[in-house]
Amino acid sequence: MERTLHNRTLALAALFQCIGEVDRLARSGQSDPQTLDMLIRSVLKIDAPDLETIYGDSTALRPGLELLRQQLGDGPNPHSTKLMRYAVATLHLERRLDAQSAIRKQLGDGLEQAQRQSEYFDPTHDNVIAGLAALYRDTISKLGPRIIVRGEQVHLGNENIASRIRVLLLAAIRAAVLWRQAGGNRVRLLIGRRAMIDEAARLLA
Repeated sequence: MERTLHNRTLALAALFQCIGEVDRLARSGQSDPQTLDMLIRSVLKIDAPDLETIYGDSTALRPGLELLRQQLGDGPNPHSTKLMRYAVATLHLERRLDAQSAIRKQLGDGLEQAQRQSEYFDPTHDNVIAGLAALYRDTISKLGPRIIVRGEQVHLGNENIASRIRVLLLAAIRAAVLWRQAGGNRVRLLIGRRAMIDEAARLLA
């Protein structure tokens, strides 16, 4: 993974796209089928050589790029504050995961099993989603502190929706790994905001 502004921007956009879908599911019980499919597939592409192999071209990450511009550029509001809190919590969990070799191995083994399962079922099949959701619960959720998702209880209490939220959080962790591999860190997030906003605008143009 090349440590470039382009790659950091795409990785952070992917993270925001994941948490944007998490928030959408939690509030409305709905998600975009194409986005959900793309983000689930991103989790299963373990050994991909670059971001384009994982997500396709930047067109697939347009919603995430828009969110990145809003989150890093706009003034605070209740909704943007919530999404930024999810993003920061995801980056923190990824750092904790990086320090836990046993959980990383368990996660890797589980993803390989999910890859094999996806050869027989579509990645958005309920069986694949349930398996990935259980993997998130058995690995990332144990690291703590958990990401507390806010939304409508009628949706959060629905097991199918809850499973999709867990898988999207797993996809967000995947994006956080890519962000770090591309040279992303807390300092770059603080002092490199304008450069990433400009790169997102260039990719959206």
